[in-house]
Amino acid sequence: MLINNDTIIKDSDPAIRQKSQPVELPLSEENKQILQEMRQYVLDSTDDEKAKELNLRPAVGISAIQIGIPRQLTAVVVREYDKNDELVTYEYMLANPRIVSRSVQPAYLESGEGCLSVPEEHDGYVVRSARVKVTGYDLLTDKTVTIRARGYLAIVLQHEIDHFSGILFYDHINKDDPHPDIPNAMVI
Repeated sequence: MLINNDTIIKDSDPAIRQKSQPVELPLSEENKQILQEMRQYVLDSTDDEKAKELNLRPAVGISAIQIGIPRQLTAVVVREYDKNDELVTYEYMLANPRIVSRSVQPAYLESGEGCLSVPEEHDGYVVRSARVKVTGYDLLTDKTVTIRARGYLAIVLQHEIDHFSGILFYDHINKDDPHPDIPNAMVI
């Protein structure tokens, strides 16, 4: 399956709002292949040469609905610095991930969020939880995992899991006050 900027479903297509269904475990070969191809897209999209050659937009995650498959599958590759200032890579190929708990503390990306399915910029804060606990099956480790995520990784996971409900990041932006003062927020 070819995944590139031309084949990813955009927000102008009502299909992006379709609800995604859980997948059966153990994963079928087809679902394994979908996860592997989505992961490869994310990895290739951060390589400038490959991205240009293959027509890829930079990404840290992609969900199956974005390639026209309404299944609860997502691939995430997030590189960020930990509290010791060391670069850490978090990589998952998740089936049926769900948020089982979330912090009360809010968080948002100061520069705003983007999405492969949203070609235009949408100015405003997308307020999410600063920390989440997510469970799901991870194809990379071949087991059910519990991910305790904070900060950027937490935001990425919430963004991708929102796709399963047909929710896009700009649905969270307050249209009347896109840059509100958010007390105690983790600003990233």
